[in-house]
Amino acid sequence: MLKKILIIGVAAVTGLAVFINAQPAPFTVTRSATIAAPPATVFALVNDFHKWDAWSPWAKIDPAMKQTYEGAPAGVGAVSSWSGNSDVGAGRMTIADSKPNESIGLNLEFIKPFAATNTTTFTFKPDANGTAVNWTMTGNKNFMQKAFCLVMDMDKMVGADFEKGLAQMKSVAEAAK
Repeated sequence: MLKKILIIGVAAVTGLAVFINAQPAPFTVTRSATIAAPPATVFALVNDFHKWDAWSPWAKIDPAMKQTYEGAPAGVGAVSSWSGNSDVGAGRMTIADSKPNESIGLNLEFIKPFAATNTTTFTFKPDANGTAVNWTMTGNKNFMQKAFCLVMDMDKMVGADFEKGLAQMKSVAEAAK
């Protein structure tokens, strides 16, 4: 009897592992907003990591978060590293591409609570109401992240933070115009 229970247990764990591993690895999270300010105003808030505290949703989650800056003061080569509580973790962002008033590409490295490397892109397009901003993060989930995403949807989890950040960015940019 015990042998049958062990065999069933091993089969169940193996089946679950196969199911988790079969989940898609690539993910994309995108959120958009229209901000009543010119592209140059909105672009400047993202292109300089020193300005992120004004709108970043994670700065509000952990006001005691430690941040360091290195490399260029803004644009390509600018680096921001952070270390905070369990809600914000630790990591590093590097601006890899910066096209004035059009787009910014970031290399995003998470260290804690889990290791991951993702790409984040901001695009800025003028429109009749100001600037259409898209914030996109792409990456590949490892086995543990695939398992986590069975119970927690990555798009909803990260997307909610992007929505908060875009709303705060809108407030800051519209007050500055």
